[in-house]
Amino acid sequence: MNDPIINAGIGGALIGLSVLMMFGYLGKITGISGMLWRSITLPPKASIFETLWRPLFLVGLIIGAYLANAILNFPYPSPPATQSLYQLIAAGLLVGFGAHYGSGCTSGHGICGIGRLSKRSIVATMCFMLTGIITAYVSRHLI
Repeated sequence: MNDPIINAGIGGALIGLSVLMMFGYLGKITGISGMLWRSITLPPKASIFETLWRPLFLVGLIIGAYLANAILNFPYPSPPATQSLYQLIAAGLLVGFGAHYGSGCTSGHGICGIGRLSKRSIVATMCFMLTGIITAYVSRHLI
């Protein structure tokens, strides 16, 4: 099944389910940038649970993509052919800076924050979307 609309619907439902399970079972927000940062900067007296759940979740994201490719033949996403390696690195650094500056990434604010009706997350998501729209327009029509 390679219908993009059905795949997007299934993917969205699975993301929503995982966010609901994370919040319901662990009381944690499924913000990927926060998980990555806290996986790197754990306090010295963290419990084994606090030490392992974040890296295991992140590894599960990678394994899930691999399994979707291997079992369901979903293709791996690839960068646009028009982008150079330097542009991709710069974009990644800018996204990392934005996630740090915005106190979270799109998954944390857009999926989890809006779901909790967080005003800060609603404003942050509006800023993400507006910036993405402007960037897409400028890069496709003005450059």
